[in-house]
Amino acid sequence: MSGPRFSSLVASLPATVPFVGPEAHMRASGRAFRARLGANESVFGPSPQAVEAMARAAQDGWKYGDSENHDLRAALAAHHGVGAANVMVGEGIDGLLGLLVRMLIEPGDAVVTSDGAYPTFNYHVAGFGGVLHKVPYRDDREDPAALVARAEEVRAKLVYLSNPDNPMGSWHSARVVARMLEALPEGTLLVLDEAYADFAPPEAVPPFDPDDPRLIRMRTFSKAYGLAGLRVGYAVGAAPLIAMFDRIRNHFGMTITGQAGALAALEDQAWLAQVVAQVAGARERLARIADGHGLFALPSAANFVAIDCGQDGAFARKVLEGLMARDVFVRMPGVAPLDRCIRVSAGRDADLAVFDLALGDALAEARG
Repeated sequence: MSGPRFSSLVASLPATVPFVGPEAHMRASGRAFRARLGANESVFGPSPQAVEAMARAAQDGWKYGDSENHDLRAALAAHHGVGAANVMVGEGIDGLLGLLVRMLIEPGDAVVTSDGAYPTFNYHVAGFGGVLHKVPYRDDREDPAALVARAEEVRAKLVYLSNPDNPMGSWHSARVVARMLEALPEGTLLVLDEAYADFAPPEAVPPFDPDDPRLIRMRTFSKAYGLAGLRVGYAVGAAPLIAMFDRIRNHFGMTITGQAGALAALEDQAWLAQVVAQVAGARERLARIADGHGLFALPSAANFVAIDCGQDGAFARKVLEGLMARDVFVRMPGVAPLDRCIRVSAGRDADLAVFDLALGDALAEARG
């Protein structure tokens, strides 16, 4: 009896999970986390207006969501000063990245990213047969000049840049991004992942130019808006590029509750400002906690802080394992020299108090 006949590409891929979720960790340990600070979720929650809108929409859960995401697209277009034809809504940035790679990458096509940058993008590139070319970080930041140089060398179809960056929280100014865009080789598309842009200083966010065919920008409701469980993201780009998503996207992939919640969250900018302020305060407290334990917190423009553990990746992993054993969920970068750090999401005072105590014990254990 024969089994299914997998494609040769899929059969050749390693079994890869970009991130092990906190629920999987809890099932393995049999315990709940005392502080959930590893997935860069917003523990400050969504706007109460968004919660109310989702509760109302849930009563119509028997309906499919609007396949065109019309109201949300129109609101996002007005918010950013672009046309609705420049906006595509999808199942989080992850889903949109998968669609973008599917649209542009054929087996053997070159794609450039940074070694240690967001691994889900790499996962999609591998899944469609693209060839990843990675350049190292420079001074704990992605290196735009190196990314452009490698794109020129390999004739890349896509170049990926996150700004602010995950996992380090670093950022480049809008001027640097503009210079990078001007230097890209002909036919290369810059994928600018701005998942954390709501937390960034204004000088890090370029103005929107909806007609530039060299650039697509990705945004999300998962971070500052506190809707990670709803899976709502969006892309902003030139209308001909955005239109191509309609050829392959899941037209009924967005739920009615997700659309309603995101629309209400977007309308409540006062709540967003409050969350951004709370995150800034949490980053400052994380810096003080790190200093109190003889460690160093890297400057961050995101809703997390990378804490330099002062030694190599093996030591940082011991610290991380010590925290996880004490039911504190954090993560760490995956490549050297970034992996000398642990990455801790912004949390409430109670969360950070638990982290502070557990960090002291984990450090003592790691130092032996």
